[in-house]
Amino acid sequence: MQKDKVLEQGPLEMLFTGNATARILDFVATMQAFDYSESDIARYSGVSLKHAQTTIPRLVESGLLIQTRTSGRSKMYKLNKESKSGTALEDFVLALASTRVHKQMPEERSLTT
Repeated sequence: MQKDKVLEQGPLEMLFTGNATARILDFVATMQAFDYSESDIARYSGVSLKHAQTTIPRLVESGLLIQTRTSGRSKMYKLNKESKSGTALEDFVLALASTRVHKQMPEERSLTT
């Protein structure tokens, strides 16, 4: 049976090649107070350094991350809130988190009463 896939590789498929990319995006979208090195992003998002090193350049190219500065030999990155894709990601993550919280609230209220 022939596959009827319309796009060879869609924008989200190209970006979300696995669970690790989502972990990186979750981290940078929620922890915006500082900028982080590749090794910090890997450690705090729970992915391998190798994966972070291959994923971060794609996220920079897509406009989701921005290199903010260099500290020693480390390049520092954070969510690019100056780009449409960066602000859209932030809004998307907040909307998902809000939905998740609101779904859990009735359960917690019934447990406390």
